[in-house]
Amino acid sequence: MNNIYLVGFMASGKTTIGRELAKRQKKHFIDLDDLIELKEGRRIADIFAKEGEAYFRKVEKLTLKEVAKQEDFVVACGGGIVLDSDNLKIMKQTGKVVCLLASAATILKRASGTSHRPLLNVADPKKQIELLLKLRAPYYAQAGTMIKTDTLSVKEVVAKVLKISTKKSQSHKAVKPQVRKKKK
Repeated sequence: MNNIYLVGFMASGKTTIGRELAKRQKKHFIDLDDLIELKEGRRIADIFAKEGEAYFRKVEKLTLKEVAKQEDFVVACGGGIVLDSDNLKIMKQTGKVVCLLASAATILKRASGTSHRPLLNVADPKKQIELLLKLRAPYYAQAGTMIKTDTLSVKEVVAKVLKISTKKSQSHKAVKPQVRKKKK
């Protein structure tokens, strides 16, 4: 499959980059969180508030499985999707995974003034971001390819993702296994 999955912490640029990348590659774009909200008929913040994070992660996994059956998609994933190793496995089997990174300061700046980020509805959002970034770092690292978005323009990040996705698809050529005949 030839999907591209963008993972990373909230406000790292997944949706913005994903839309532009899809346009450039003539692929379909989907924001997994938007699809979940559509399916559930309510906002992510409401799902977290009423059902809890465990319920949301279950719905997220089911939605990812549905999307992964499609081809030619650029998928902006929720920030915590990589916490479930099965999700990462699904993404790697059906496309390329690119992790977009940003510093806590950049994330706070980009996310400030938004109320739809349930994990930041706390007394000290910067401290919460730093903690979550530290906890999720090993999971994001499993994506393999990482791009820091703090100082790059949308165009520059898209160019890097295109370069990575082109390079990887060229290097993953099928190798025919050699079969040895047994001597009698």
